[in-house]
Amino acid sequence: MTKTNRRNVLLGSAALLGSAITVPTWAQNQADMATWERIASSKTLRIAAVAGGAPNYHKDLATGQWSGIMIDLANDLAAKLGVKLEIRETTWGNSVLDLQSNKIDIFFGLNPTPQRMKVISFSEPLYNNAYSLIAKKGFNPKTWEEMDTPEVTIAVDVGSSYDNLVTAMYKKAKILRFEKSADATLAVQTGRADVQPLVVTLSAGIVKKNPGIGHVVVPEPIKGTSTNAGLRMETDQRWKTYVDGWIAELRKSGAINTIVLGNLDKLMSIKREEIPAIVSF
Repeated sequence: MTKTNRRNVLLGSAALLGSAITVPTWAQNQADMATWERIASSKTLRIAAVAGGAPNYHKDLATGQWSGIMIDLANDLAAKLGVKLEIRETTWGNSVLDLQSNKIDIFFGLNPTPQRMKVISFSEPLYNNAYSLIAKKGFNPKTWEEMDTPEVTIAVDVGSSYDNLVTAMYKKAKILRFEKSADATLAVQTGRADVQPLVVTLSAGIVKKNPGIGHVVVPEPIKGTSTNAGLRMETDQRWKTYVDGWIAELRKSGAINTIVLGNLDKLMSIKREEIPAIVSF
């Protein structure tokens, strides 16, 4: 084979390898790459997970292994891409910073609040959910409106979708803001707060695990929300386009429904009939 022919064969092979994802030169700094190119170059998908975030994230303290709704989704995405999944631990509050600083490629389980949408991008909804309340014993609000009084104290984790929800809705109710969601839950359990708003898949699991905290209330009118994946904001849209297409396929096949309900049962012992009918996966 001549030198010219050999060069043509190598160029042809490179074109085939790059037909699905364009692989940049090794000299290029991965920090400067678009997410789509970085995944292709490194053959890894980087996500973050939150310890104690069941059913979304659960870490086995004995083995260090992760499981949960979002881990199953991440494993499926990595398999479809044909890459290795890398998991780093974070907090809900730091997940947006992790995306902005290019420490991770995607974070599963974020609601697209107005503040977050200014600094990161979001996928299409993974599934729908509904806002609910963990209420202290003896407190049973029937509607959202009736809680807007100075006598009601609401606990939230600062900057979350729940913080946005109650800030927009209430002018008279007292709002306690905490760094962590678990601290807001503790405020209800200890009587410092009357309620903590959470999506029903989380509130039902928390109360199921520890009934002493209080009980779950779904006030009327039922307020729907969505669970999405957060992405780094970038000009190159190939990564977002791929993720949105992958989500559409999962929803069409019913796979997300199976993943969510399976983890609610496995990690929280919650059956489908215990979730309000308004919530669809």
